[in-house]
Amino acid sequence: MNRFSLPNLGIGLGLRTVHYAHILEHNPAVEWFEILSENYMQTKGRPLHFLDRVAERYPIAMHGVSLSIGGTDPLDRAYLAELEALRNRTKALWVSDHLCWTGVAGKNTHDLLPMPYTEESLRHTAARIRQVQDVLGAPLALENPSTYVEHVGNTMKEWDFLAALASEADCALLLDVNNVYVSAYNHGFDAADYFAAIPFDRVVQLHVSGHTNHGTHIVDTHIGPVIDPVWELLGEAYRKTNASILLEWDAEIPSFEETHADALRAKDFLVAKAGA
Repeated sequence: MNRFSLPNLGIGLGLRTVHYAHILEHNPAVEWFEILSENYMQTKGRPLHFLDRVAERYPIAMHGVSLSIGGTDPLDRAYLAELEALRNRTKALWVSDHLCWTGVAGKNTHDLLPMPYTEESLRHTAARIRQVQDVLGAPLALENPSTYVEHVGNTMKEWDFLAALASEADCALLLDVNNVYVSAYNHGFDAADYFAAIPFDRVVQLHVSGHTNHGTHIVDTHIGPVIDPVWELLGEAYRKTNASILLEWDAEIPSFEETHADALRAKDFLVAKAGA
């Protein structure tokens, strides 16, 4: 059990519009769904209608992309109020976002921009996390994003920064093992070093997904299926944390049955690691 006593929901899927009809008609045996928070904020009508029906039947977790927790603009209080309202509406078990910044001077780039890993950045980000947690009345889970460039002024490794930040802010973690694989490939580090630094008692959720390998670098495209080395990293992480598992598939999305079948491949790698 993680230190926040949040449950292991099992193996879940990201809720995507192309699967709405199938889910509501067939009630598939999925253990939980993760929603992209911003898809259901500042909107009315059909998105919330479908979400309400899904949330009546399945556990929900929320995952955001626009909190900009590492940014320098003041935290958007209207955004946080909507986030809290959506959490309450869906009875989501936790809220997560990314360790990144997304814009400046009120402009949202709609991208997960890389953080500088310095003591100053750590203190700044930890203070903002505590503010968000005060609003939510619950721990915020932060995800490690994929990165393609690094700041020349970094004084810490990403994994050391993430571990120190989680301790300083007393927040939860969402460990994306595909992002660890992608960033390890792009920057030439060993995923084992990353795992060695992570406080796994703070990990409440694991992400796994596909990516696109261009030879010189990998792009985190969330196009499946997931490759075996990423599944193996998932098995290793699960052995350390026993957290909920979520498959992300966000482009070139196949049928619900094919997407769910790929998610269920996790079981093979979890069993293999359990016996190791």
